[in-house]
Amino acid sequence: MDLRTIGCVELNSIAMGMHTADEMVKAAEVRLVLARPTCPGRYLVMVAGDTGAVKSSVETGREIGGEAIIDWFVLPNVHSGVIPALNGTGLRASIDALGVIETYTTVACILAADAAAKAGQVDLLEIRFAAGLAGKSFVTMTGDVGSVHSSVRAGVEGVGDAGPVLSHVVIPSPSEDLKAQLL
Repeated sequence: MDLRTIGCVELNSIAMGMHTADEMVKAAEVRLVLARPTCPGRYLVMVAGDTGAVKSSVETGREIGGEAIIDWFVLPNVHSGVIPALNGTGLRASIDALGVIETYTTVACILAADAAAKAGQVDLLEIRFAAGLAGKSFVTMTGDVGSVHSSVRAGVEGVGDAGPVLSHVVIPSPSEDLKAQLL
């Protein structure tokens, strides 16, 4: 099974989220990457597999989830840094410039992270989503200042019609105290 395509459905109901996750996995040959509640009372489902299977699975998820769907995507050829950043394992030993994109939905944050990583020579540090953040999510990245600027710009544009970008910033030379909090 090719796992370079991921699909995600974000719902505002935990019960409907669990039901949707179950039906998405049954609808196509996909691997369930993530199915869990997030704040504030949302549920996030992520699947991976061949593009056609992921599209079919997400379509089923959208049908089952109905009005509980907040946001969704199918992302072919996901950047290799996205999954480790979702798991918080994208951290590296040094931070040059720091870029941050903050979104209203987890789906929008993952789209922003993928677009940012594909746009420049940056390393995704972490994609933090909707856990104690009132439903908001954010992605952090590092690299040289120029790359981080272009990646943050591309990440903001990469959200497209998904949930809004609330804020974004590039910190050219973060303090050692801030770096210590990130590593």
